[in-house]
Amino acid sequence: MPKITHLSQLDLNKSYSYADYLTWQLDEIVELIKGKVSLMSPAPNVNHQRIERNLIIDIGNYLRGKQCQLFPAPFDVRLYDRKKSLLESQEIHTVVQPDICVVCKPEMLDKQGCNGAPDWIVEILSKGNSKKEMQIKYALYQQSGVSEYWIVYPNDQVIHQFVLDESGQYQLKSMFAEDDTATPYLFPDLNIDLKQIFESFNY
Repeated sequence: MPKITHLSQLDLNKSYSYADYLTWQLDEIVELIKGKVSLMSPAPNVNHQRIERNLIIDIGNYLRGKQCQLFPAPFDVRLYDRKKSLLESQEIHTVVQPDICVVCKPEMLDKQGCNGAPDWIVEILSKGNSKKEMQIKYALYQQSGVSEYWIVYPNDQVIHQFVLDESGQYQLKSMFAEDDTATPYLFPDLNIDLKQIFESFNY
């Protein structure tokens, strides 16, 4: 089998597994969505990266010394139906790269990333990826059992907080905006000052 080093060698209509994905030697970062290759958006802009950095600092400092761990992208998160136990690479057909994820179960971590749903995922929208985050990933995270999912809207300075209910469906728990204090459902003693997260900046 030829070595895969360029996207042009992949058939975008074909279905691949995570085992296939691990053999690729691409310069680009891609995701697998139910077996289909999904190209990542262009490199995030400065505003996106600054918001991500600020969230990482606040969340990371809070988690220091705790069992839960924070991982920023690029970081392979393998997803599948929450009703299934840990799967082998050839059985997995979805791998995503969340902007930020928090994993509280050490047994889900291996040298390749996270095998199963993280406890908390944060996605920061960029131009061109809103549909993916709002529809495709929302459904994937819900189905796989990500307990808490935040969608960050940089231009509006708003965060939507979704939490799984007892039936396994996301409910919009809170909408944080501008200078609110955002509090994760999973970590009620973590207070995130959005005024600092959405700090003003000059190019």
